[in-house]
Amino acid sequence: MNFRKKIENGKFTFTVEIEPPKGTDVSYILEKLNFLKDKIDAYNVTDMQSSVMRMSSWAMAVKLKEKGFEPILQLTCRDRNILALQGDLLGISLFGINNVLLLTGDTPSVGDHPSAKAVFDLSSVELIKLAKKLNSGFDYSGNTLKSKPDFFIGAVLNPFSKDINKEIAKLEEKIKAGALFFQTQPIFNVDRFYSFIKKVSYLRPKIITGVMFLRSYQSACYLNDKIEGIEIPDEYIKELKNSSNFKEEMVKIIRKIISDLRTMSCGIHIMPLGMYERVLEIID
Repeated sequence: MNFRKKIENGKFTFTVEIEPPKGTDVSYILEKLNFLKDKIDAYNVTDMQSSVMRMSSWAMAVKLKEKGFEPILQLTCRDRNILALQGDLLGISLFGINNVLLLTGDTPSVGDHPSAKAVFDLSSVELIKLAKKLNSGFDYSGNTLKSKPDFFIGAVLNPFSKDINKEIAKLEEKIKAGALFFQTQPIFNVDRFYSFIKKVSYLRPKIITGVMFLRSYQSACYLNDKIEGIEIPDEYIKELKNSSNFKEEMVKIIRKIISDLRTMSCGIHIMPLGMYERVLEIID
């Protein structure tokens, strides 16, 4: 059963985030992913996350597809105008890549090419509407397509937004625009996430909840203090600080979070930050 059918049939799913390389060699990534075959339902390929220049997400997604992995292609509004967005969407459909996660994207000023010009021809909601329109057989201007794609459209969600009412309104807007599933930012505070789930239950969204590996105690503190939408409970911060083996403690914490989240979401989205070899430790 593929990723789309699992979500539509209410089956629990696991997805893993893949960062394309800053270069042309993908062999080391594919080698690490071989251990996850038949364990992970789909592989989410990022589109120059944090505005750091990397290989195009569509190219990495095509390579994953060739090797027998099911990709979810991320596509941002940051780098492409309306023409290029449609061209890339139709292009990936040619290769049988139908799972897409459509998002705004970070501004170039935060990345490694701060002088790059941002496009943002469309908002994330408008891009979702565009993908749905392509599915119906028409382009942005209403011209008929000779053949149409069949995208399974996903969007992102921030359950810990500072303006939660605005986030819920945007969630509703994305569902109306055509979003069929959602992936969240990393969740560490399960109780607060549960409160969010109760607030949006009337929308019945298909939410795949994000969990993220941590590189160090210092990085955990930075994420907790500086990154909006990430809240790591004090008990976890203390456990990571006092642990004699940081990575083992991190795995233990993430396993507990996943166990708690299983009844609140339709899947888990793992952000391993390149530590693909540790993914099996948290899903077995």
